[in-house]
Amino acid sequence: MKNTLLAYFTEFIAINTQSDPETDTYPSTEAQELFAEVIAGKLSVMGMKDVNVDRWSYVTATLPANTDEKLPVIGLIAHMDTSPDYSGMGIRPNIINDYNGSDIVLKDGIVISPAEFPILKNYVGKTVITADGTTLLGGDDKAGMAEIFTAMDYLIKHPEIKHGTIRVAFTPDEEIGAGVDHFDTEKFGCDFAYTIDGGDEGEISYECFNAARAKISIRGKSVHPGSGKDSMINAALLAAELNALLPDETPRNTEGYEGFFHLTDIKGDVSRASLEYIIRDHDRQRFEARKQTLKKAADKINARYGSRVETDIYDEYYNMAEVIEKNKSVLDRAVKAAEKAGVVPDIRPIRGGTDGARLSFMGLPCPNLFTGGHNFHGPYEFVVLESMEKAVETILNIVTA
Repeated sequence: MKNTLLAYFTEFIAINTQSDPETDTYPSTEAQELFAEVIAGKLSVMGMKDVNVDRWSYVTATLPANTDEKLPVIGLIAHMDTSPDYSGMGIRPNIINDYNGSDIVLKDGIVISPAEFPILKNYVGKTVITADGTTLLGGDDKAGMAEIFTAMDYLIKHPEIKHGTIRVAFTPDEEIGAGVDHFDTEKFGCDFAYTIDGGDEGEISYECFNAARAKISIRGKSVHPGSGKDSMINAALLAAELNALLPDETPRNTEGYEGFFHLTDIKGDVSRASLEYIIRDHDRQRFEARKQTLKKAADKINARYGSRVETDIYDEYYNMAEVIEKNKSVLDRAVKAAEKAGVVPDIRPIRGGTDGARLSFMGLPCPNLFTGGHNFHGPYEFVVLESMEKAVETILNIVTA
């Protein structure tokens, strides 16, 4: 199983499938369309049935039941794209067999050190996989893809293992919040599903942030600086002033269930400025209050300088706990499957979101399972091959329970 898993993973990460938030196409990049066709072909060759790539580049396939016992139809979902936050072009995996616990020195001065990432100490003697320092690794979520592929390959090669109908899906554009914009849950036809898109070994999540995005545009008043007394209004300074009105609750200063305001982009000059934020909180009431806090900050700027600020705040997804708590058997199944694989379940909230959050509100309860990855979206990313194996075992235990 280990060799199969590693082969799928290294093959998938070699293909650059970054999503792009600046395009107006779906999927957002042509590379994802091409990748969808590649993985559909691999699913067909493997022996999966009903393999399909739809107009939106969703890839779906079925492993039919091999028992007459009435069992639920279970879905397994991973996303094809990698984050646009850091380069995914020309990923070269650095495979460290029997990791010795020392610093992992990569190109461009990148050092993945146990001093900064103490969890590395848990993986002495394991197989640690990084990129070379110039790119992200792509474990988010090609580790999840490889684990689903490996599990299906194993079941096809071992027909003596009885299971119900299994549906798999691979989605584009998850990293830019659009992963299930066009996903047809009714057509997918599952009783429940799992996204394989989590972090370190044992992580099982059914809680996530409530999420919103804010786009703020500011109109200044450009006057020659030599004669700007009491007349110039510098849009860039207004942007800084608005940000200073927000509480110091940023990703750097928060953890656990604490929410935040995250300034993701700022541009400006005297005439015009813009800011973009993501707003996150696990609690719905605090989430709504955060959106109002940002609006009030804009209102204060407008009160001081006239109507200079326009805000566009829109919700992206909600905390899937609202749905999963009414379908706890789906979570219990995952916990028991992990325990059967010899994994200690670590049920914790996601400080982010997954396709599963939106799918849960679309009628498909969908907790999130670990992949064995760490430090996603940058050059410090790594995955642990043995943890990936445990993810495969957990998947197999879920679908054969």
